[in-house]
Amino acid sequence: MTDAPRRRRQSPAVYRRRRLAAALLALIVIGLVVWLVVAPPWRSAPAADTAPAPAASAPAPSTAASDAPPSNAPATPEPSPTASASDGPAECTPADIKVEALSDKSEYAQGENPQLSIRLTNSSANPCTMNVGTSAQSFTVTSGSDVWWRSTDCQSEPSDMEVTLAAGQTVTSSAPLTWDRTRSSVGSCDSERAFAPGGGATYHLSVSIGGIPSTGTASFILQ
Repeated sequence: MTDAPRRRRQSPAVYRRRRLAAALLALIVIGLVVWLVVAPPWRSAPAADTAPAPAASAPAPSTAASDAPPSNAPATPEPSPTASASDGPAECTPADIKVEALSDKSEYAQGENPQLSIRLTNSSANPCTMNVGTSAQSFTVTSGSDVWWRSTDCQSEPSDMEVTLAAGQTVTSSAPLTWDRTRSSVGSCDSERAFAPGGGATYHLSVSIGGIPSTGTASFILQ
């Protein structure tokens, strides 16, 4: 049995080269660590270098407007008073309402009292409200230029009644007003009054409501 070959011993020059290579590698590692500490590649750039400076003309936000939308958001339009649902229909105007005077007959026999009414038509394209109570009504009976009777001369306990008239709606007073064929005046409410002549005399009824007069008169004959 032969002896195993002996390992060849390295020369001193080889050991020196290895130590030099190890020293250089250590220097490289130390230099890399120092560079990473001094200038790490993941550090964010300073905010002052990237964020644009605010415009000098931009006004400072007010405390009261802190909840307002940003200036680049579309402006919210102000609601129109007429478009607001909570406001409801507008008040009727003379241009909206047609007022007509009505009598239940065109001729009345002796001792028969005329029954007088008002008819309203909303001729506009929109609903509107108005007071149609007795406090807003006026009936006037004339013969020629002579005023014989006014419903407001001796009216008692007038009342208000607010209603909404739809566009195009026509309404008539449900309870007609009776004219007792006498002459009225504010001073004769509690005294006897003269009766209007009959025998074929013609009378005319005009009305108004809410200050809006009737477009014409209703004529009738008293016997």
